[in-house]
Amino acid sequence: MTTNVFVNQPPPTTTVIAVQPNQWSTGICDCFDDLNVCCFAFWCFPCFTCATTAEFGECCCLPLLDTWVFIMQNCGVPTCVPPVSMSMRVAVRHRYKIPGEMGSDCAYATCCNVCSWCQIAREIKRRKTVITAQPLQISSQQLMLASQPAVISAQPVIATAPPGIFSCLGAHASKELEFKQRKKQEPEMTTTFPRSP
Repeated sequence: MTTNVFVNQPPPTTTVIAVQPNQWSTGICDCFDDLNVCCFAFWCFPCFTCATTAEFGECCCLPLLDTWVFIMQNCGVPTCVPPVSMSMRVAVRHRYKIPGEMGSDCAYATCCNVCSWCQIAREIKRRKTVITAQPLQISSQQLMLASQPAVISAQPVIATAPPGIFSCLGAHASKELEFKQRKKQEPEMTTTFPRSP
């Protein structure tokens, strides 16, 4: 005699972090909210800034331009504002519509540079959403719903190239299209020959 045993397990629970669309999700000194980010920034700050910039969608080598500023700041020499650090902070604020001023961005990028980069990394990480697969019971069939990780805000997309900028392939394709259109407009030439009796 065989017995079938069915076990109903509750669906997995997920932790949801509520992020207000108009404010930073963490403060400038909340480095210990995400220990992975904190440790990465502490042990290898140049690699951390490059990884954060790449995750944001910019060139990963961009923060290396600030290296000379970091070296001088760590030696206690007063320097100018690190341009890439400030630019990244402003770009994150604008992408996620976080209110703020250039003056505060300048102060954070100059005086609290590592903490500012940690805040930027946490913000980018928390603004991404991942929807996990969960089983769905419909009548007697069990289906699995899943979706890909998605970014909440997207980059603008340029649909057409600006006028005057053509690649060789684009110029060739436009000439070929023009030729096909002319060919459609021209009447077909048919020649008829008289039949011999």
